[in-house]
Amino acid sequence: MHELAVAQGLIGEVLRVAALHGASGVDMVVVRIGALAGVEPGLLERAFTVARAGTLASRAALEIEHGPLVVVCSSCGAETEARADKIVCGDCGDWKVRVVEGEEMLLVRVGLTGVGEPTPLEEETASPHLRV
Repeated sequence: MHELAVAQGLIGEVLRVAALHGASGVDMVVVRIGALAGVEPGLLERAFTVARAGTLASRAALEIEHGPLVVVCSSCGAETEARADKIVCGDCGDWKVRVVEGEEMLLVRVGLTGVGEPTPLEEETASPHLRV
């Protein structure tokens, strides 16, 4: 189950964000998972429960948003949404497309509690997204 490794990486990033903001806890984590990210949301939820144990995020809720699958057509140049089970251009129906969105998992938001003074390195090291 690679979702456990993904959840551990996610918790690592969440804890880094919490430390940068001097937070005493994390109450919410929001991620967006693309249709082709290779991450099973249900398994990620269970793995997140294990990965957060004993950390500042031990009581954090995980909210999962489902991101769109967006492709650009090599034939007509259109950028359209597609389905994971039918990756074709939404305009002309051609299968010669390039996926431009939908393969990623993004850390969208972290709900922090007890926020203190941010560290001086915050702007240099803060990362708005976690790509897996």
